[in-house]
Amino acid sequence: MEIAITLAILIITIVFFVIGKIRSDIVAICALVTLTVSGVLTPQESLSGFSNSVVIMMVGLFVVGGAVFQTGLAKTIGSKILSLAGDNELKLFILIMLVTSGIGAFVSNTGTVALMLPIVISMASKANISPARFLMPLAFASSMGGMLTLIGTPPNLVIQEELSKAGYHDITFFSFIPVGILCVSIGIILLIPLSKIFLVKKHAAKKKDNHITSKDLAHKYQLSDNLFRILVPENASVCNKKLVDLNITEKYDVSILEVRRSSPSASLFMKTVDQKLAGPEMELKTNDILYAFGTYENIEAFIKDNRLKLTNAHTSEYTGETSSDKLSVREIGIAEVLILPESKLINKPVKESNFRANYAVNVLGIGRKKEYILTHIKDIKIQAGDALLVQGKWEKIGLLKQEHRDWVVLSHPTEEAAKVTLDYKAPTAAGILICMVAAMVLNVCPPVICVLIAAILTILTGCFRSPEEAYQTISWESVVLIGAMLPMSLAFEKTGLSELISNNLVTNLQDFGPIALLAGIYIINSTLTLFISNTAVAVLTAPIALQTALTMGVSPYPFLMAVTVGASMCFASPFSTAPNALVISAGKYSFKDYFIVGLPLQILMGIIMIFLLPLIFPF
Repeated sequence: MEIAITLAILIITIVFFVIGKIRSDIVAICALVTLTVSGVLTPQESLSGFSNSVVIMMVGLFVVGGAVFQTGLAKTIGSKILSLAGDNELKLFILIMLVTSGIGAFVSNTGTVALMLPIVISMASKANISPARFLMPLAFASSMGGMLTLIGTPPNLVIQEELSKAGYHDITFFSFIPVGILCVSIGIILLIPLSKIFLVKKHAAKKKDNHITSKDLAHKYQLSDNLFRILVPENASVCNKKLVDLNITEKYDVSILEVRRSSPSASLFMKTVDQKLAGPEMELKTNDILYAFGTYENIEAFIKDNRLKLTNAHTSEYTGETSSDKLSVREIGIAEVLILPESKLINKPVKESNFRANYAVNVLGIGRKKEYILTHIKDIKIQAGDALLVQGKWEKIGLLKQEHRDWVVLSHPTEEAAKVTLDYKAPTAAGILICMVAAMVLNVCPPVICVLIAAILTILTGCFRSPEEAYQTISWESVVLIGAMLPMSLAFEKTGLSELISNNLVTNLQDFGPIALLAGIYIINSTLTLFISNTAVAVLTAPIALQTALTMGVSPYPFLMAVTVGASMCFASPFSTAPNALVISAGKYSFKDYFIVGLPLQILMGIIMIFLLPLIFPF
C-alpha cells in the first residue's frame, strides 16, 4: 500500500513540475506534506532534508558565490581573459566557453550566465559578431562547467551524499574533473559548427559600430515612432504646475520622459540646455521642451487640452544638432535590463516595480520574445526573460548594474557595458575562495564545514555591504526544493520502491550487460530533465541508480555519475535549466533554435558519455 501511495505522489509531483503553473518549491513541499499525512514518512523523516549537509552546503555556496559576484572578482577575471580574443570569432567563442565553464565550476550556473551576459554582448558587438552566436553556447557552458567540481552543480552534491550514505567516501572535490573536461571538450567541438550554421544566419549582425548605442536601442524599440517634442508656451495650462499634480500618465496614457530648458548660463554664442529626467516633483516652466512618449492620438489630446505645441521635428535644443537622435546621450541615457528567472519582480505590473522610486529611471518598453510592447506599459505584468528598456541618469543606470539578484543590465550605450572596475574587496573574496577549495581538496574538515566557514568569512570581511545582502544572494526556491525533495528519496528506500524499480531495470536489461543498464539510467535522467529541475531529477533517481548497481553487483560510481551528467547536460529545451531560459530574450531565440542546436548536442553528449564513463569509473 505504501509503495502505491509513494508512486502516486511521485507521478502527481512530476505532472505539476511539468505543467509549471505552481512554483517547483511549493509543489515539493506539498508532496512532502502528503507523504507525512499519508503515513509514509514520520514528521522527523519529512523534515530531515532541511538538516541535510547538501542543503546546508548549497546555502553556503550561494553566499560564497554572491561574494565573488558582489566584489567584481569573477567579472574582472572573465573580461580580462575574453579581451585576449580581440576580433577573432573562433578564439572569442572558445574563450567564452572556457571562461564560463571555469567560473561555473565554483558558482551557480544562473549567476555565471547573469555575470557573463553583458560582457559577452559587449565583446560580440565590438567584434561586429552576432551575440546570438555566443549566448546559447554561454548558457550550455555554464552547465558543463558545473561538472568540473563537487560544488559546481547540486546533482554532484546529491550523488556524493548518496554514495556517502552507502559507505563510499572517496568522492573528492576534484573527482569530477575528468568528466567535466570531457563535457566541456565535447561541447566546444560540437557547438563551434552548430552555432555557426544555425544561430548566426537568423541573427546576423547588422551594425558596423563597435558598441551598442542609444540610437541602436531607440531603433530596436522603435522609440522615434512614439516620442514627441512638445513646447510649453506662455498660455499653457501646465505652466508652474508639478507633474504629480497634472497626473498626465493616468489621464492620457502619455509619459513625460525628459524636460529640457535653457540653462541660466546660456550665452550669445552657445545655446546651453539643461537635460532633466521628469520626476513627480518637477515643475513645468514656460518654453520648456517636453519629451513625451505615447501614441499620436494620446499626444494630440494632451496637447489640445493643455494648449501646448508640437515642435519642429528637425531641430534640436542643442546647437549644431538635429533631432534624429531624439534621446541624446548626455546626462540621461537608455539601457536594457533583463529580468532573471527568480526575480521578485515577476508577475508584478510595471507600475509596482518601483524602478522610478528606487532608481529614478523610467520603463519605456518591454522586449518579450520577438515583440516589443510600448503602450500601456504601467499595467503589464513583468515576466522572466523580459528585457525592459529603461531611461535615466547615467549614475542611476550604474546603480542598476550593481544589482545582480533580480536583473542584468544587458546593454549600455557607448562603452559603459565593457567597463570593468576591480572592487577593493575582490582580493579578499579570491583568497577566501582559494582557501575554501584548498581545505576541501586537502580534506582539512568536512566539505560542508569548509563552505560554511568561507561563507561566514565573506560576511565578516566586508565582501557584502550587510548580512542582509548576503542572505539575498541565496536562491531560497532552490534550497527549499532540494530540502523538500530529499525525503522523497527516503520514501523510495523506506517503502522499497527504489528496489522495485531497480530490480525491474536489472531484469529487463541485465542480459545486455552493465553498459545497457548505464544507458538506461542516463536516458531516464536526460529525458526527465527536459521537464523538471535537474536537482529534483537527481534526488529521485540517485537511490534507484545506486540500488541498480548493487543489485547487479557492480561499482555504483559510473551509475551515479550517469545520474548527475544526464541530469545536468540538458540542452534541448529553453526551460530545462535557468541559464537556458535566461538567454532567450537577449539572443532572440525560439524553441526551435534550442531543438536544432541543443538536441543533437544532448544526444551526442549522451552517446559519448555512456561509453566513456565506465572507462573513467570502471564497473
